[in-house]
Amino acid sequence: MRLLIVGSLEGHMITAGKIAFERGAKVATVDDVDQAMASLRAGNGADLLMVDINLDIDKLCKHLDMERFSVPVIACGIGTQPSKAGDAIRSGAKEYIPLPPDAELIAAVLAAVTEETTSLIYKDPAMAAVIRLAEQIAPSDASVLVTGESGTGKEVMSRYLHSKSKRAKNNFISINCAAIPENLLESELFGHEKGAFTGALSRRVGKFEEAHGGTLLLDEISEMHPRLQAKLLRAVQEREIDRVGGNKPIKVDIRLLATSNRNMEEEVKKGNFREDLYFRLNVVTIDMPSLRDRPLDIQLLADHFLAKYAESNGVAKPAITPEAVTQLMQHHWRGNVRELENTMHRAVLLSRDNIVGPEAILLSGTSFSPVATTAPPTQAQAYSAPQTPQQPPQGQQPAASDGASEKPLVGRTVADVEKDLILNTLQHCLGNRTHAANILGISIRTLRNKLKIYSDDGTEVTSPGRGGESFSPSL
Repeated sequence: MRLLIVGSLEGHMITAGKIAFERGAKVATVDDVDQAMASLRAGNGADLLMVDINLDIDKLCKHLDMERFSVPVIACGIGTQPSKAGDAIRSGAKEYIPLPPDAELIAAVLAAVTEETTSLIYKDPAMAAVIRLAEQIAPSDASVLVTGESGTGKEVMSRYLHSKSKRAKNNFISINCAAIPENLLESELFGHEKGAFTGALSRRVGKFEEAHGGTLLLDEISEMHPRLQAKLLRAVQEREIDRVGGNKPIKVDIRLLATSNRNMEEEVKKGNFREDLYFRLNVVTIDMPSLRDRPLDIQLLADHFLAKYAESNGVAKPAITPEAVTQLMQHHWRGNVRELENTMHRAVLLSRDNIVGPEAILLSGTSFSPVATTAPPTQAQAYSAPQTPQQPPQGQQPAASDGASEKPLVGRTVADVEKDLILNTLQHCLGNRTHAANILGISIRTLRNKLKIYSDDGTEVTSPGRGGESFSPSL
């Protein structure tokens, strides 16, 4: 765990750093946001940022996002400061920690970050066999290709391999090859010199150098453009890279891991992926089983996610009924563990009387009937409403709405119901698009596209931290 402390807060941040150091974290400190960004650009890396709440956290989070640094931010301030804490959360901070620091609270934050990235929860024999293979090869420096469907936990497995390796105390660096445009990916991987291209205002160390001594994960490597694959092959073979705009090679000492949700041999046959690079990466293959192939893990994972999201939403962990468990066990889980996680997050929000029943389990490919329960449907339940209105059984009427803000479902289009759900969820999340997308179970890109459509139609869309202002695509 690499912790970067930004700011001082009358020395309390240093005390927090000492506590984190005693708990096994590597701790570095800088004075302000600019120094924090300079440290990250220089390749020092961080797994967590603890930031003085009096600094410009909004500026920091925007720079992290713009420069594609995926690092969680924890805001820290003296005592309880609800207004500033709210602003920090709306800007992108994950949590607020009051100071002077509590040793157990600091330990819990560090443990949560570590568990989030390395924990593997299982009891199914199919997954147990995969774990045995992973533990056998983890201590080596062999390149590993982790394959499997989307949502099966390929990155978590990669972090697990690093945590069990002899490089565990050094950096684990991950880069998503599908998320970065091809013309930017080269400088992200290999770094660039100042002035190498328009916008290169300072030297930037690439992921290969940042991972020196540790592990580099090339996530979704099958999405990499063939032109860049040739340059990557040299780096894999020689463990030597050239910065963009540089004039001398740089040696790197890394262990290389890669993931893909495609059939790599088929990609090679189609000419989409270089065969020589494939064999360089594929010293050992770990194929992650789909969730439907490890059924004994479904209830175990569901219970884990119930506890996780109950805690993050500040509520008691709800109990799950046998009927709800049956629903989970019978579902196909096209989105695997990621789909299950989103399902249980929604279930926590939709549970009644601290119980998760079938009505709170909203699964893809299923529809919600407004007469299925005696209580009025929530907006989230309305999201999965059937496309044609269902008539209630003879002698029954749809449940009445509890408030004027809730509209009856019958007679409304799916698009209209979906719009209400998305806008209400965004308002609930105080405009935080990432949180809203997680709750809705859709990608952030899909959410942004929907909001753009609503904004173009003249609908007010909640902006981060600013109530009901109109949506801006640049946010």
